[in-house]
Amino acid sequence: MSLIRRCRMKVLQTLPQNDLNAVPAAAKAAEDAGFHMVCTMENRHDPFLALGVSAVSTDTIMLGTAIAIAFPRSPMVVANACWDLQVASNGRFVLGLGPQIRPHNEKRFSVPWSPPVPRLREYVNALRAIWRCWETGEKLDFRGEHYTFTLMIPNFVPPSTGQVPVPITIAAVGDHSLRLSGEACDGVRLHPFCTRSYLEEVVMKRIQEGMAKTDRMREKFEITGGGFVATGETDEEVEKIAEWVRYRIAFYGSTPSYWPVFEHHGQGDLGRKLNKMTKEGKWDQIASEIPDDVLHDFAAIARYDQLQKAIEVRFGGAADAIYASTSQDIRPSIPGEVLQDVARIPTVFEGFSKDW
Repeated sequence: MSLIRRCRMKVLQTLPQNDLNAVPAAAKAAEDAGFHMVCTMENRHDPFLALGVSAVSTDTIMLGTAIAIAFPRSPMVVANACWDLQVASNGRFVLGLGPQIRPHNEKRFSVPWSPPVPRLREYVNALRAIWRCWETGEKLDFRGEHYTFTLMIPNFVPPSTGQVPVPITIAAVGDHSLRLSGEACDGVRLHPFCTRSYLEEVVMKRIQEGMAKTDRMREKFEITGGGFVATGETDEEVEKIAEWVRYRIAFYGSTPSYWPVFEHHGQGDLGRKLNKMTKEGKWDQIASEIPDDVLHDFAAIARYDQLQKAIEVRFGGAADAIYASTSQDIRPSIPGEVLQDVARIPTVFEGFSKDW
């Protein structure tokens, strides 16, 4: 029997983060338009602050980090931030975490590096141990290779959120991180450099291998992303964003760590050619190497009036939530009626676990 249920496909919108004064109006506009969630990124700005502003400026829209970089922050610090956001939003917050790559940890954040997947597993488990301590009174006694938390006196225990636990999702690209998402997390935030075929035939296998370790159910596990969306009101607007997507495919495709996607489609030579071009400084020429068929493998491309069908073909039954854009600078104004149409696309995901 098919796992697909009549739950809705979700469309996520990014928040402007350059100026917190602009956040209330942007978050409320996204809510009024019918977006399911507003998300922040951690590029130039803190990912939590804008969500705090959004939490007290909206009533129903979900809030999420996509993603917050884990290792520069103690799990205790993140636990506190999440707790407060869950209270302020009345249970609408979803945590998205990611490890970032070694050079950024060591050279940008001055954080010691260690294999990221074992450390991230501990990080997720530590967050849950801290939250159980606060919510249920369970003694805090978390001891791991990377993190140890054994002290929690009443003065430092926040009041109950009165809500369900904060869902934890992680960014995952490689086999080990994908397995970890299925093993220990409530969802995964997939990189946009992904095709439907790669998601179904490679990504899902790894996630299911992780789920099997802890008897997790796919219906309680949310898959977000796994491709691009290029849309607009007119053909010209769509073409402009599609060309931006074409460049992003070339940009990511020039990096060896993303080549498994190309290899899956028998296009390994394309990745190697792009890599060679970037080493020669030909950044302005790489987009021209991405043919239209490859572009359409990676993206749902359509005007607003055709978007529902394009998203269903590209993502339906595979992903449960998608980003309207993967750029903080491109936020398409998808009409509410189109978002309602997209929300009719059935998904596998039914809802996050409510267990502490």
